[in-house]
Amino acid sequence: MPKPDLSIIIPTLNEAESLPLLLGDLERQEGLCFEVIVTDGGSVDGTGLLVDDFFAADRLTGSCMVGPSGRGQQLNAGVSAANSDWLLFLHADSRFADDHQLRQALEFIQSHQRLASSDSSAGRFTLRFDSSGSFNSLGSFNSPGSEDSFGMFYYETKASLGRPGCIHGDQGMLLTKDFFHRVGPFRQDLPVMEDTSLAEKIRTSGQWLLLPGEIVTSARRFQIEGIRARQTLNALLMNFLAIGWLEFFAEAPDVYRQQDRTQPLQLLPFFRLIKKLFDEMPLSKRWGIYLATGGYVRSQAWQIGLALDCRKRYRQGLESNHQDGYWLNWFDGWFEPLTNHCIGRTLTALLVRVWFAWQLKTKPD
Repeated sequence: MPKPDLSIIIPTLNEAESLPLLLGDLERQEGLCFEVIVTDGGSVDGTGLLVDDFFAADRLTGSCMVGPSGRGQQLNAGVSAANSDWLLFLHADSRFADDHQLRQALEFIQSHQRLASSDSSAGRFTLRFDSSGSFNSLGSFNSPGSEDSFGMFYYETKASLGRPGCIHGDQGMLLTKDFFHRVGPFRQDLPVMEDTSLAEKIRTSGQWLLLPGEIVTSARRFQIEGIRARQTLNALLMNFLAIGWLEFFAEAPDVYRQQDRTQPLQLLPFFRLIKKLFDEMPLSKRWGIYLATGGYVRSQAWQIGLALDCRKRYRQGLESNHQDGYWLNWFDGWFEPLTNHCIGRTLTALLVRVWFAWQLKTKPD
C-alpha cells in the first residue's frame, strides 16, 4: 500500500453493535487513500473479530491493535502506528452519509493551511444527533416539541461554536501529525475528557476549523441516561477539568462502574463522591475549589444566552447551525464585563455552594 493520505484512528471498547456501521461508511468513502487503525481496549463482545473480518475481506486497509483500556492511551497508540502525515480521530458510533466527505474535508483544511502557510489548525465536523431508533438509516432527531429534542438542538448549535469547552471528540478531529505532536499527546491520566483537553490545547495554540459535511452520532446515550442528568454530569466534568481538580477523575470511574448502562444516569452517587472528597480536605482547599468553580461557572454564563437564542430558532423550525443571536450578544456585551471581577466570581461561588447542597437534598436514593 502506498503512503496513505489519511490515518483514521478509532478507540473501541465493546463496540460490536455500532462500529460495523462506521466501518461500512468508511468503506464507501471515495477519492482518497486511507488506513483505519482500531485501537481496542480489551473488548469481550467480539469487536476485534469484526474488525479483523473487514480487513481480511479487503473491505478496508488497516489494523486492529489490542491493549490496555483507556481512551487516551489507546489514541496515543494509534498515532504511533499511523503511516500518514494526517490524522483523523473518530468515535466508534460516528456515521457519515456523504461518500466524498473525507476527501472534501482533507482538501478543505489543506487549502486553508496552504493559504495560512501554517499547519497550526485542526478541523471538526458539524454535529448531528440521531434518535430515530434506526441508526442504520442515518435518521435525524425528529421529535419536535420534546425537551430531549430541544436539548439535542442546543448541543448541535453549541458544537458549531469555537468557544472554550464547545469542541469534543464526537465531532471528529482532523489535524497533521506534526501539529498533534506539538499540542499532544492525549492525556492518559484522565478516564474521560481526554479529547476535550486536547481540543482546548488546539484552540489556544492554533485554530479550529469547521469542516464541510456532517458527522452523525447516536443519541441513544442521552435517551437512556436522560439528557438533564447527562448535561449536569458533563458540566461537572468540564468544570473540574478546567480548574484542575483531578481527584474527582481518579475516583469517578468506580461510580461509573456501579451504574447499569441500560438505566437512567444516577447523579446522587457523584454528588456524594464530591461531598466525601470535600469532607476529607481542609476548609481552605474546599473553598478554593468553590471559588475556582465560581470563576468558571461565571465565564460560562453565555450559554444561557445561547439557550435562549436556540429556543427561539427551535420554535421557528430553523436549522441548528449557529448564527449570532440577541441574547448571546447581550451576554458577551453586557453580562461578561459587568461580572468579570472578584465580587462576581465570589457571588457565583456562593450560588454554586447553595445549588450543591440543594442537589444532595433533592436527589432520590
